Amino acid sequence: MTLRALFPLVLATAAMAAPQDDQYVLGPDSLPKAGVPHGRVIAMDPWHSKIYDGTVRDWWIYVPAQFDASKPAAVMVFQDGGKAKPEDKNFAGPNNAVFVFDNLIHDHQMPVTIGIFISPGVFPATDPNTQPRRNRSVEYDTPNDTYARFLLEEILPEVGKNYQLTDDPGQRAICGGSSGGICAFTVAWERPDAFRKVVSHIGSFTNIRGGYGYPPAIRKTKLENAGDTYNTPELKKLLESRRKIRVFLQDGRNDLDNQFGNWPLANQEMAAALKFAGWDYDFKFGEGTHNPKHGASIFPDTMRWLWRADDKK
Repeated sequence: MTLRALFPLVLATAAMAAPQDDQYVLGPDSLPKAGVPHGRVIAMDPWHSKIYDGTVRDWWIYVPAQFDASKPAAVMVFQDGGKAKPEDKNFAGPNNAVFVFDNLIHDHQMPVTIGIFISPGVFPATDPNTQPRRNRSVEYDTPNDTYARFLLEEILPEVGKNYQLTDDPGQRAICGGSSGGICAFTVAWERPDAFRKVVSHIGSFTNIRGGYGYPPAIRKTKLENAGDTYNTPELKKLLESRRKIRVFLQDGRNDLDNQFGNWPLANQEMAAALKFAGWDYDFKFGEGTHNPKHGASIFPDTMRWLWRADDKK
């Protein structure tokens, strides 16, 4: 089997649940509540990207009921944003994020936040008898600034045409699972001037497209141990900006172990590097497999932690 053929198997965000995952269930903050106003979910027209030229993707935005057009809203981007059809009125997004946002914004436990849910791009098939070519791994697993540019040059300006979004990087968050998890970290790593809050579930910090290099790179952000790595004012400024990123990691001891790497070990390496370098991070390590159930079950608490008042500058 070719490497390309393996990618859909290895990188699927939601693998078939195993018995280890049955302990992880959604709590009341992840479900609709009586008396809590529901934000609007808007199915956007399919997006034809210029940065990922030739790709098209579905996407949705969530606008909370408390949105005030006169004030800039916080923003949170989700990779693998939707599996529903655009007309689905029960769209909840990954981790039931739509209902979590409804409940936590209503209770003043997170800011008024616009959610942007983006599916990975595909190259449409020219032959009706063939499937579109997926671009997910290229977009998510590649450790460079291309996906950050896609968000900052295409998606956020499009949303900003109708909704005022903050330009404060501390009020911009990004979330993903599996390859979408490493993608979330990459966006903030490349552009800490634009995103400083990261949620990575079962993140693929392995040797798919070079993401295994993050732990040693994070360790070098500890200034007193950087040596001559950052020997110019510009590079030191970038290093200091990266140290302001807040990172939430989740994984399970029964996650993947294959030719690309060992996911539990890779995430533990990430957590150890973040601790060593003094970053603001949290790591929840459970029993689960390569499956979103654990991350979704703790997502309300993750949001409370992620959006708490800054205590580290």
